[in-house]
Amino acid sequence: MTANPSLRSDSRRIFSTEDAMRLAQRRQPQLVHDFIEGAAGREVASLRNQTRFDAITLQPRVMADVAERSLKTTLLGQDYDLPFGIAPMGMCNLAWPGADQAFAAAAQGYNIPVCLSTAASSSIEEMRGWADENAWFQLYVGGPIEQALDLVQRAQHAGYKNLILTVDVPQVSRRVRDLRNGFQVPFRIGVKQFLDFATHPQWALTTLLKGAPEPKNFKVEGGGSKFDRGASRAGADWAFLDRLREIWKGNLILKGVSSTEDAQRIQRAGADAIYVSNHGGRQLDSAPAAIDALPKIREAVGPDYPLIFDSGVRNGEDIIKALALGADFVMLGRPFLHAVGAEGARGVNALIRILAEDASLALAQTGLNDVRTVSPQILVAGQQPVVQESLPHDATK
Repeated sequence: MTANPSLRSDSRRIFSTEDAMRLAQRRQPQLVHDFIEGAAGREVASLRNQTRFDAITLQPRVMADVAERSLKTTLLGQDYDLPFGIAPMGMCNLAWPGADQAFAAAAQGYNIPVCLSTAASSSIEEMRGWADENAWFQLYVGGPIEQALDLVQRAQHAGYKNLILTVDVPQVSRRVRDLRNGFQVPFRIGVKQFLDFATHPQWALTTLLKGAPEPKNFKVEGGGSKFDRGASRAGADWAFLDRLREIWKGNLILKGVSSTEDAQRIQRAGADAIYVSNHGGRQLDSAPAAIDALPKIREAVGPDYPLIFDSGVRNGEDIIKALALGADFVMLGRPFLHAVGAEGARGVNALIRILAEDASLALAQTGLNDVRTVSPQILVAGQQPVVQESLPHDATK
């Protein structure tokens, strides 16, 4: 792994994603921690994502010459030094002030992608300036279609090459932790929230100094925002996909796909890649684990169509497992928010190094030298994905 020497983490407290979460929880108000870690309903889907990863085992191999190993890969025409990146997440600066800038600096320093959410607390233009070619933009279609297309135009004008259309949030789900905590955007401070902030003074004072985060891509003249977190996002339909494909000249990626039928239809519609995800369990609590959907979608779209994956990834071995089950690239969300919440930019750098080291060690243990050679063959016999008969193309019309 190569990186700018200035990005050394020097963290003596973060050795795993669990460490990052534990340390972040100490510094953050409960309201903020629960917003990050929480999920839909009883949070079964979020737990299922992780337990299904734990059930997947890799087959160790011995006596291979694995002294030299590479984690470099290519995705959608761009070379990356690592096979993972930072997923799109709304209001990252809630985790810790300056989170978006820390992510951007790490993305450039380690040459990985960072995806800016429509609901980010930094603007489209700011992130492109900070992360340059490593910046991607993620689009929600909430409210008027023309509002969404204006965001697309801004991203195109700023020079983004990769656009992610998230399609698994027709409506934001009920997240019980947020409801209990009275979480709203923008913040409404009652007695409970005031006490929560007051008992976490480092976060509160730093946030006060930097300014309260807000959805910056929706700011209006004179102050305020036209962002509505609870608004329907069902405008991301098949007709909109056709229109977006005509307008967007760069790579178009559809995120939130777990159905083989949907994947085939998206592929036929001309999307450049599919992002397999169940939104980290934050949408449908009864959804299948995303890792279980991945090999089925790989079989449905064929061996060469680009697939990106997230949901439940917590360490470097999980990254290798996802690649073995059909992903070309892996994204992580919550772990990066925990890392920045724990130790700011230093925490982000620590997490990247931990993930990269563990992924490289997993290559060594399975007898591989190059992450691009990861295949189902490294899975323990009997765990290779079941080949399913692809649906006929007219089955999803």
